Amino acid sequence: MKENIVFSLNATMPIFLMMVVGYFLKRIKWLDEKSNSVINKLVFKVFLPALLFLDLAKQDFVALWDGSFVSFCAITTVVSIGIAFAISLIDKDKADRGEFIQASYRSAAATLGIAFMTNIYDNVAMVALMIVGSVPIYNIAAVLILSVLSPENSGKSGKELVKNTLKSLVTNPIILSILAGLLWSVCKLPLPFIMEKSITYLGNVASPLALIALGASFEFAAAKEKLKPILMVIFNKLFLFCILFLPLAVRFGFRDEKLVAALIMLGSGTTSSSFIMAKNMGHKGVISSSSVMLTTLFMSFTMALWLFILRTLGYI
Repeated sequence: MKENIVFSLNATMPIFLMMVVGYFLKRIKWLDEKSNSVINKLVFKVFLPALLFLDLAKQDFVALWDGSFVSFCAITTVVSIGIAFAISLIDKDKADRGEFIQASYRSAAATLGIAFMTNIYDNVAMVALMIVGSVPIYNIAAVLILSVLSPENSGKSGKELVKNTLKSLVTNPIILSILAGLLWSVCKLPLPFIMEKSITYLGNVASPLALIALGASFEFAAAKEKLKPILMVIFNKLFLFCILFLPLAVRFGFRDEKLVAALIMLGSGTTSSSFIMAKNMGHKGVISSSSVMLTTLFMSFTMALWLFILRTLGYI
């Protein structure tokens, strides 16, 4: 149990501390709202797409493909989104629903997943398959949900709403980078050293800047006003989906690396890119930023708990 807590803290606390740095920089006025907005746009349009493209383009998905596991991840993700949508209907404030749904289902599968898997098995192949099954759906669903439920689209006709949503889908840098990365991998195109190194530099900037921007956007007073949906997000993200779907993963025969990859998908904290996307699509970002910070903090302990349970039962 002690070892599980230690490696969980090693994987998650640096991420949380980066957000604390952003909050501190805002407090001492080294970052203001205008500069933070510029950082958000750069991360959303340049750095994060570079990171996603490179992660996908470098994988040999043909060699390690497991259709049953990818299907499980995809179907579970779709069902989780449906559950989050159903729960969101309880909230009378429609402007909050988009952020609530996205924060509830969208995990930090890539950034935290690789760290966790490396700590346990030193093999990230199953995380790559989990990313293929879940992350494209994460992003496509996020664009659809955030577009349809955006405060900017309030009062628009159905035709305008469909037009804006489709435009958001086909021009979204996140989705375009994922499609490009998958195509590059499947076609087995080479990554010249200069190209790979340049994209790596861009991608390396994505996570730190996104976390700093997120921390700088966090407001305790605003979070208090949205405490109920934020607490519900924490429960959904760290407990509900694990309770519902981990037993199914075990029943389908997934063990060791596959089961840990499923756990990462279901029970890791909300990804920081959810805040970036929400802010860039007309949402306030209060629920998103608070959910990322708090789920990332608490998952240090809840992930250790789930790992302890799975190890005790002999599944990993």
